[in-house]
Amino acid sequence: MTIEEVLAVEEMQVFDRKSVNIAPKVLAIPIIAFANADGGTVAIGISDKTRRIEGVDYDIQKLNELLRVPFDFCVPTVKVEIEKVQCIDFKGRENHVLLMHIEPSMEVHANQADEVFMRVGDKSKKLAFEERMQLMYDKGERFFEDKPVPETDIEDIDLAFVEKYIAQIGYSKTAMEYLRENKGFIKEKNGKVQISSAAILLFGKNPQLYFPRARVRFIRYEGTEERVGTQMNVIKDVIFEGNILKMITDAVAYLDTQIKEKTYLGEDGLFVTEEEYPKFVRQEIIVNAVTHRDYSIRGTDIQIKMFDDRIVVESPGKLPGLVKTDNIRHTHFSRNPKIAEFLKVYSFVKEYGEGVDRMCKELEAVGLQDPEYRLNEKKTTVWLIKNHGLEKKTTVWLIKNHCFKLLTMQSAIRF
Repeated sequence: MTIEEVLAVEEMQVFDRKSVNIAPKVLAIPIIAFANADGGTVAIGISDKTRRIEGVDYDIQKLNELLRVPFDFCVPTVKVEIEKVQCIDFKGRENHVLLMHIEPSMEVHANQADEVFMRVGDKSKKLAFEERMQLMYDKGERFFEDKPVPETDIEDIDLAFVEKYIAQIGYSKTAMEYLRENKGFIKEKNGKVQISSAAILLFGKNPQLYFPRARVRFIRYEGTEERVGTQMNVIKDVIFEGNILKMITDAVAYLDTQIKEKTYLGEDGLFVTEEEYPKFVRQEIIVNAVTHRDYSIRGTDIQIKMFDDRIVVESPGKLPGLVKTDNIRHTHFSRNPKIAEFLKVYSFVKEYGEGVDRMCKELEAVGLQDPEYRLNEKKTTVWLIKNHGLEKKTTVWLIKNHCFKLLTMQSAIRF
């Protein structure tokens, strides 16, 4: 990063700025919060309120204290990568800003006072006992993304696709170097290559060879009920496979072809075309299902069920981490942070945690209700319900408008 980029980034789920004068025990809080959530970067040497560039070069003792924070003030130790960014400080001197890059951890980290924090938006939230227990439970699930896939080797990876991805992110080394040096995609243990689940799902030539139900299935029903047997009312049944990017792209594109459009005369005299469900909302419910599904559940796939009055998306696994039905609009936790980060590069994931809130706003804007979440221990189900009131309102307006024209004509005749 350049100093201009560091200054431009807003504090958010994966980024924070801190003054060089911060106390070590206070710096431990965002470091712990990032490790317990999606990872992130702390920029040290910039005032977090005024963005004044202080730098870190002119107080070596202070700098050394801050560098020891991940070891001395975090339990267990948090792994960080250090980067220095050249800058000119507010006194006009050549200086450096320190970047601490923190990876998401498979462990739950606390400070010296045995307090646990987690990054939520642009804040480091202290967890209550129940939340801490929930996080400990979910860390066990998170491990699956990094779990090696047995019987795999380099031939299972689509290196041409990796090349396209690293070109997208501006990575200057080779595809193999990227996989070996980043996010534990490929490791070696006892002389044997180990390929992670995330690597197969994101870059595999045929992920379904190892994860047969890691796929998206679209089912279109006639009517408003799901019937079976002799009354089965399935009229379309399409399965989307491949790597995660291909699955999402194909599923979103196909769902677009199934959406009805309605054209009517607007109040300004121009024709208006509306779709049953907003484009972003349709995409987001698929992206969320693929990003946050529990891939350790191998017996079922993601299902998009379309009825005359609703779309229902079923994803294996319960809501991750601290996310609940009553806080889902503003609380974020990635069960699969590597998958979420990958999709952010392709703009399927926007800013962390904004997706559900934006869905609600877009639905509200067209008179539809918020998504409805239904949960059990094995799956999360999202309902998008069509609003029939809009059609009635439009019809009433057209009738009133038509009457107005008739009255005008009658008046003209009388005159």
